Amino acid sequence: MKASVKGRFDRIDQKLDNLLEALSEYSHEQLNKPPANGGWTAMQVMHHLLIAENYSYLYLKKKLSFNPELKRAGLAAGYRRFILKAYLMTPFKFKAPKAVSEDALPAVSKLAEVGEQWKANRHALRAFMETFPEEHYTKELYKHPLAGRMTLDGMLDFFEFHFDRHEKQIKKTLK
Repeated sequence: MKASVKGRFDRIDQKLDNLLEALSEYSHEQLNKPPANGGWTAMQVMHHLLIAENYSYLYLKKKLSFNPELKRAGLAAGYRRFILKAYLMTPFKFKAPKAVSEDALPAVSKLAEVGEQWKANRHALRAFMETFPEEHYTKELYKHPLAGRMTLDGMLDFFEFHFDRHEKQIKKTLK
C-alpha cells in the first residue's frame, strides 16, 4: 500500500477511535434517542457512516473481481473529488441515497457492536487495498453515487469528509 494511503487510513481510523471513545461516555438510551426536532439518533448516524463505507468496499471488491479495464484518472476525476469535498463541507442537509437512508438504519443498536463491525470492515478494506498493484492508485476505480468515478484517494476523501460532517451531526444530536 502506498505510504500516503496508509497514512490516510491511519488518520481516519484514529478519528473513528476518538469518536467511539467519546461516545462511550453516553448511555445506550442517549445514543438511541432521536433529537427533539426530529432526525436520526446518534447510533443511526453511525450506522449510516458504516453502511456507506461498507458499500464502497463491496463496490471495489466487485469491480476488481472481473479484472476490468480501468480508465486513468484525469482532471475530471480531480474535479469530481473537489466537488464532493465542497458538497460535504456545506452546512446544508441533503437526502441520503436510499441504500444508506433511514429505511436501512436500525431503530436501536449498541455502540460496542457497531464499533466492532466498523473496525472489522475498515480492517478488511485495508487488507484488500494492500493487494492492489501500484497502477490502481491512479485509476478511476471508485464510483461515488453522486460525484461519480474517482481514484482511491477520492474514496478516502469521501470517507474522511463524510465522517467529519456526520461527527458534527452526532455531537449536535447528543446536546
